[in-house]
Amino acid sequence: MTFLLKRQIFNSILTPKSLCRFFSKHCRGFAPQNISGYESPNVYKELPEHFNFASDVLDKWSQMEKNGERASSIPALWWVGDQGNEVRWGFEELGFLSRKAANVLSDACGLKKGDRVIVMLPRIPELWLITVGCMRTGIIYIPATIMLTANDIFYRLQASKAKCIITNDTLAPAVDSIVSKCEFLKTRLIVSEGSRDGWLDFKKLFKDAHDDHDTIKTKSQEPMTIYFTSGTTGYPKMVEHSHSSFGIGMTSTGRLWLDLNPSDVLWGLSDPGWVKFAYSCFFSTWIQGACIFTRHMLQFEATTVLDCLSRFPVTSFCGTPTTYRMMAQHDLTRYKFKSLKRCLSGGEPLSTEVMERWKKETGMDIYEGYGQSETVLICSLHKGMKIKPGSMGKATPPYDVQVIDENANVLPPGKEGDIAIRIKPTRPFCLFSHYVDDPEKTAASERGDFYLTGDRGIVDEDRYFWFIGRADDIILSSGYRIGPYEVEYALMEHPAVAEAAVVSSPDPIRGELVKAFVILSPDFASHDPKELTKELQNHVKKITAPYKYPRKVEFVQQLPKTISGKVQRKKLRQKEWEST
Repeated sequence: MTFLLKRQIFNSILTPKSLCRFFSKHCRGFAPQNISGYESPNVYKELPEHFNFASDVLDKWSQMEKNGERASSIPALWWVGDQGNEVRWGFEELGFLSRKAANVLSDACGLKKGDRVIVMLPRIPELWLITVGCMRTGIIYIPATIMLTANDIFYRLQASKAKCIITNDTLAPAVDSIVSKCEFLKTRLIVSEGSRDGWLDFKKLFKDAHDDHDTIKTKSQEPMTIYFTSGTTGYPKMVEHSHSSFGIGMTSTGRLWLDLNPSDVLWGLSDPGWVKFAYSCFFSTWIQGACIFTRHMLQFEATTVLDCLSRFPVTSFCGTPTTYRMMAQHDLTRYKFKSLKRCLSGGEPLSTEVMERWKKETGMDIYEGYGQSETVLICSLHKGMKIKPGSMGKATPPYDVQVIDENANVLPPGKEGDIAIRIKPTRPFCLFSHYVDDPEKTAASERGDFYLTGDRGIVDEDRYFWFIGRADDIILSSGYRIGPYEVEYALMEHPAVAEAAVVSSPDPIRGELVKAFVILSPDFASHDPKELTKELQNHVKKITAPYKYPRKVEFVQQLPKTISGKVQRKKLRQKEWEST
């Protein structure tokens, strides 16, 4: 196997004994000096037949906490509400409460192993309990952002064939508006202070649930979770991961990139609907026995984040380049980060300007990590590595990452190509299983011996990787992946739009913005452009998630197309970036 883990490293970080034995047995280690100079992977030989993150990791930490082998003063989850109210759970209490949540799912909701459940909740304590409860029962959980509209929710319910949806009173009306069309949905579970007609009340059921529950036995490569990820030519794809993929595969993320130990407190700002939440706010942190800190915020507020970093003993902070840019607009010298020692960034490329400004204002480097919904961490900058501003670091185990050409040949340093992960002769266990119900897209993600990330880049002589751009048309705005198709579809629903093409546009704060090029229908050609722009923006916000709306709209007479009639977004994007 290719994790950069050796017994010397285990000795410095308290770890559940079962994982120690597992990695010692199944990982052929690297010498300590090689940690920052990873070159080629070893071959992973064997996965345990059965694995479940709840019982094999969380319950082991719970037992160690009970035995005094982990400091009970450091919570496993530390949640701070809007009014300053707090929830602190150790691993032992987390186990107790998550078993009650598991019984709600199985007994009250009638769900069983293999059933699919959409979990659409903000960062509230129940989110973690329900997610762990799904693992304990073998239910496949599907995270979803709270920014989805009724149309988005309907698509996900139908595509996934989910039997249950779990959300709060804010989003319940959107679910109710489309529930009559959802042929597979059987149960609606609401997490709120009051009841709602047609919904089961989680808090009431949870209060009455018993705490005895035996975690179901799950095979390592059985499905555990499904993520919806944006595409360029259609609706979001369903990315399936196994129990071992995240539950074991995130180990190198927690040890190398996040550099966590059981005394650390990590705060990640990712939305629970995105895979980055799993990276920083779930698996990697708890594998290391560290504390997940979160401050309830429906929207990012720079001053709130800066205040919290000053007030609370957060040792590690993980955000997007956008969050760092927005915080850097404030006078950072007013804040004293007494505990903070590690800053991390992911979700979009980190500019040299942001990195240098943050370093100047705080004295701390920002360590970039690069991954996607289909993977665990692919590349990263981690402790002990030289930081090359603009680079996303070196390949992170267990991946053998290369830059390849159109014929799947490995390119030499300095040559631009497709960033890819070697999958033959042995497919990395922490790569996604497949795109659910879409064998064609699964096959299209492979070229020769490699999985294609969809990104273009180069690798230098020192094996540092440099991001060039997306090979497709995905837009990365403030850490969100936005597929142009969904925005174009929403625009086309408006009678004013005859044709539309959506691309990225550069922005100093968000990195990229969504820009729409629109050909108007003849009846709207004489309308005021400013008013029509606002109307189209508001229309898109109603049709799809609000963060996807085009912040820029340009009305044009024609769009560049291929001979076969396909819109050439690449030409529009090049024009947009070259003119800025």
